[in-house]
Amino acid sequence: MSPIETRTISTLALIYALRMFGLFMVLPVLALYASDYEGASATLVGVAIGAYGLTQACLQLPFGVWSDRIGRKPVILIGLALFSAGSAMCAMADDIWMLVLGRALQGAGAVASTLMALMTDLTREENRTKAMASIGASIGLSFTLAMVIGPILATWLGLSGLFMLTAILAILAMFLLVAAVPTPKQQIRSRDARAFVNQLGDVFKDKQILRLSYGIFALHAVLVACFVAVPVALVKAGLVQNAHWQVYLPVMLVSFVFMVPFIIIGEKRQKMKQVLLIAVLLLIVSLMLLTLELNSIAGISFALWVFFVAFNILEASLPSLVSKFAPAGFKGSAMGVYSTCQFLGAFAGGMLGGYLSEYFGLVGVFIGTLPLLLIWVVLVMTMAKPRHLSSYRVALTTQACANEQLEQDLLAISGVHEVVIMLKDQAAYLKVDNTTFNPTSLKQINI
Repeated sequence: MSPIETRTISTLALIYALRMFGLFMVLPVLALYASDYEGASATLVGVAIGAYGLTQACLQLPFGVWSDRIGRKPVILIGLALFSAGSAMCAMADDIWMLVLGRALQGAGAVASTLMALMTDLTREENRTKAMASIGASIGLSFTLAMVIGPILATWLGLSGLFMLTAILAILAMFLLVAAVPTPKQQIRSRDARAFVNQLGDVFKDKQILRLSYGIFALHAVLVACFVAVPVALVKAGLVQNAHWQVYLPVMLVSFVFMVPFIIIGEKRQKMKQVLLIAVLLLIVSLMLLTLELNSIAGISFALWVFFVAFNILEASLPSLVSKFAPAGFKGSAMGVYSTCQFLGAFAGGMLGGYLSEYFGLVGVFIGTLPLLLIWVVLVMTMAKPRHLSSYRVALTTQACANEQLEQDLLAISGVHEVVIMLKDQAAYLKVDNTTFNPTSLKQINI
């Protein structure tokens, strides 16, 4: 990897992390502080927690299309500016509706897919997997830090100060983008990096992709719904607000340790379906434990540990499964549907958690979200066994595009299972078995 690629990937991962850190930081505290706003009810607090998900879901695809027309960096800057403005609005909010609008404006800066597209423009094919893994790791790290640091900072700064800090971090991300990320000489219309409108119909017909998309919807709906109730439950169990980090820190760290063996078994021994089923069942166990242990700090902590072991397994494995199931050349569109469902899940979870909390109490939140997971269990059990294939994009010359035998030549290479040639993109999209595929074998073909 060249020095400029290393710098670019590191900076984009940091930009992604700063944005996600701001979103995640309020998750463990918003239910506690938002109830003090004028006009607040448990239902509206839940809406405020999940509001960002609705605008994120609606604007992911339009921002990606827009970036093809006016450039990646301008669109990302506009998205970060919207996110910063939404954060500032939340900081100045004195009633619940202004807080809801601010959260929705935060979500309007839907630049996740555009950041991925920019990363694709600035890295070579052979380094792209490492780049995406770096961004994925930055998201996981930002979530863990936010869960621990959020309650501490909220004690010092209050909720308004937390949102103002988020606005400042977004501005810092804008400066990083301008100062440290080069402008790509050309934009790659990579169908592995972002969604394409004309492919979405085919993606929605794919039952395996829809199963996984429902899974991420349910996962984030349950996550957000639980955090409408869990912070309140900890306070009622006797743990003051500024000490919540003492629960979240060990829970998050130990859950990561226990998650790793499951991922290794799933990938190395090709047991991803079984690992997925175990993780969903663990989520169900965690919700049942929460209904039984609401008066015990130790009980809530143990239930959260079970929850986050399952959550971390699923967050790591679901995108990998989408990549495995998506046909060659459809990964970006499949991930677009998947991401949209993820954000819709966050919005639905906030609304559902708030409503259940207001009318059925904290126990009602955990019992009321169980049906989402029971449906998921059925979908996992009926899911096809995933093929352990990876996506690979090959840039084509004009001469190669004119070769009528190119598809057959590519399929003849060891380890290549699928080939889709996109003449407009001047690219071939492959599904390959990394145990037998060697990229250097492509040199045998004049591409």
